Amino acid sequence: MIGTVLCYVLLPAARLLQALRDAFFTYRKNVLLAKSPSTQIEGVFAAARGRPVPEEQEALLQQWLEEGAGNLPASESVPTVRKVSVTLTSDWLEGSELLMTSLSDLNTSPELTQCADQQHLELNALASSELQDHAVAELARLPSEETVTVAGSAPWAAVVPQTDHQTAGCAGISVEVLNDDPAVLAWSLACDAEAVPPVLPAQPIQEAVPFYPVSSEVPYHEILWRDWEDLSVQPCVLEQVSKNTPLFEFRVMSYNILAQDLVEQGLDLYVHCHPDILNWNYRLPNLLQEIQHWDPDVLCLQEVQENHYWEQLEPTFKEMGFACFYKRRTGTKTDGCAVCYKRSRFQLISLSPIEYFRPGLDILNRDNVGLVLLLQPVLPEGLGLNAVSPLCVANTHVLFNPRRGDIKLAQVALLLAEIDKIARTTEGSYYPVILCGDLNSVPDSPLYKFIRNGELSYHGMPAWKVSGQEDFSQQLYSRKLLAPLWPSSLGVTDKCQYVTLCQPKKPGRREYSRDFLLQFRFCDAACERPPQLVLLEGVTDAKPDRPAHWPKPAAMVKDPDPQPFVPRCSGVIQHGLNLTSVYSHFLPQRGRPEVTTMPMGLGATVDYIFYSAEPVENKAGRRLYKDGALKLLGRLSLLSEDVLLMANGLPNPFCSSDHLCLLASFGLEISSLRES
Repeated sequence: MIGTVLCYVLLPAARLLQALRDAFFTYRKNVLLAKSPSTQIEGVFAAARGRPVPEEQEALLQQWLEEGAGNLPASESVPTVRKVSVTLTSDWLEGSELLMTSLSDLNTSPELTQCADQQHLELNALASSELQDHAVAELARLPSEETVTVAGSAPWAAVVPQTDHQTAGCAGISVEVLNDDPAVLAWSLACDAEAVPPVLPAQPIQEAVPFYPVSSEVPYHEILWRDWEDLSVQPCVLEQVSKNTPLFEFRVMSYNILAQDLVEQGLDLYVHCHPDILNWNYRLPNLLQEIQHWDPDVLCLQEVQENHYWEQLEPTFKEMGFACFYKRRTGTKTDGCAVCYKRSRFQLISLSPIEYFRPGLDILNRDNVGLVLLLQPVLPEGLGLNAVSPLCVANTHVLFNPRRGDIKLAQVALLLAEIDKIARTTEGSYYPVILCGDLNSVPDSPLYKFIRNGELSYHGMPAWKVSGQEDFSQQLYSRKLLAPLWPSSLGVTDKCQYVTLCQPKKPGRREYSRDFLLQFRFCDAACERPPQLVLLEGVTDAKPDRPAHWPKPAAMVKDPDPQPFVPRCSGVIQHGLNLTSVYSHFLPQRGRPEVTTMPMGLGATVDYIFYSAEPVENKAGRRLYKDGALKLLGRLSLLSEDVLLMANGLPNPFCSSDHLCLLASFGLEISSLRES
C-alpha cells in the first residue's frame, strides 16, 4: 500500500521536476543565443549546422534585434538579415561592461554531443525551486509569433576590428560581412569610446578538430588585465630627474607570435582551443591590434613565418612607420626572427644576422638564428646625433629541446660574442645593450644565471639541467657537459668573444698552424737528448733518428697568419656585458611566479628582456645591479598561471599566441645636454 501511494505521489512530482528543468534549460539557451555577438559564417560550419532554430529562439532573437536597432545611433544600423550572416550589436557590450560572450554558442551548438553529460550535471546543480519558478515566469513572456532566418549556429567570430586603418589594410582579405568581436575590442577600451574602429574581414573557417567547450561567458579583458608598472619613481631614477638630466625615452616589445605552420604541425598542443581562434585570419588582426595598442618603438618578434612576414607583416609595419629586418631559420624551417624599429626614433648603424648552425659541430647542429642591430637614437633638431649613445638590440629564439642544454649554452655564447663585437666601443667599453627573445629556459636556471651573473661553471653538469624546463634526474643516463664546451675552431673564447677581437694577456704569444709546427719534428734540438732527462728504460731511452729521406730545411718557413694565443678555461665560461632582467619573475601581490607561456596547461617563464646595468656587488653568488646610462622606466605586468587557467590557457580569443608579450620603457641619458 505504501508503495502504491509513493508511486502515485512521487511519479507525477518527478515528471514535473523534469519538465521544469527542460523549461529552464530552454530559457537559458535562448538568453545565451540572444547575447551572442558571433558572426554566422557560411561554409563548413553553416552546412554542418544548418538545422531549424527552435521557434522560441527565433522569436526572441527577432525581438532583440528590433529593440537593439532602436537604441543605436543614426550612423549605426543593424544590417539586414541575410542568408550569410546576422551581426548583432547592443548597448550592453559597451564600456567596462564589455563581456566576452564568443564562447556562449559552444555549449549550445547541437553538434557538440560530447558535452551532453556536462550540461546535464550543470542543469542538476541549477534545478532549485527558486530558479524553476523564475524559468516558468520568463518562459510565459517569450514571444512566439515572429521568426528570423539564421544560417546556422557558428560557435565563434573570426573577425577582429582594428583601431587604425593602417592595420586594417594589412591582411589582404575581402568579405562583406563584418562583426565587432568583443574578444579584441577590449584592447581599445582606453581609446575614444565614440570612435567606431574599422574591421578586418575573415575567410571561411576550414575543418575543425574536436575540442571541449569552456564556460559560456568569460570576461577575458577583465581576467587578463595587465597593469602598467611605473618604475620612474625608483630612487636612482629620481636622482637623475632631480639633476635635470634629460632622457631619450622609448619602448621595447618582445613577442613570440606563434608561427601558423607550428600550430598546424602540433594541433595536439592546442586541444583546449576552439579551432576558429587558431585560424590565421583570426589571429593576425588580433596580434596586429595588440602591437598597435602598446605602440612600441622597437619590436622584437620570434616565430615569424616567412610568407606571412613578407606578404602581411612587413607591409603593415612599414605603414605603421617601422623599418623591418628578418632572419629565417636555416634548414627546412619556415619561421624566424624579426626586429623592427620606428624610423622616426632610430637610425640603423649596423646589422648582423646570426646562424647558429655550424656544419660538422655537434654542439651547433640546430637551425636557430638571431639578429643584432646597432641603432642610433634620433633627437630633435638642434641636438646632434652624438648627444646620445647608440643602442645595441639583439633578438633570438633558442633551441627548445629540454635535453640539449649544451646546444642552448653554445647558441647563447655565440650570440653574446656577436653582441660583444657590435656593442664594443673604441675605448673597450660597451654601448647600452637590450637582449630580447625566447630563451626556452626558466628563471634561475644555469643558463639564466650565466646571462645575468656573467659566469657559469658547467663542467660535469647534466645537459637537461641547463634550461631547467624539465627534470630528467631519474633517467639512468643523461648527457653531461664537458670542457671545452665548443672547439677552438669556432673562434670563440670562453669569455664569449671572438678570438680575432680579444686582446691576449701576453702579446708575444701566438698560436701557430699545424703545418708550421710539423717542420720541427726532426730538427736538431728535437733529436738531442736533454742532459737532465732521467733515464727510464722503455720510456726515455729511445732517441729519435732523423729519417734518411727527411732533408734539412734550407730556410725556416714562416707561418703566414699566426693567431693570438688565448688560453681556454677549465669548464668555466664568462661574459662582460652586465645584463639584468626587466622582470622580477614573481608577483608579490599574488604570491605566485610570473609566466610568459603555458604549454599543455603548465605555466612557465621562457621569454625575457635583458638590459645593460651597472653591477653593485655579488651577494650569495647573485650579482646586484643598479641602472646606469640605460634606465628602466616602466614595464607591462605579467600574469600568473592561475589567472591564465581562468581564461582557458593560451591561446584564447583575447590572446592569439601561446606566449604573452613583454613590454618595457627605457630612458637613455642625453650626454651633451647633461654636460651643458
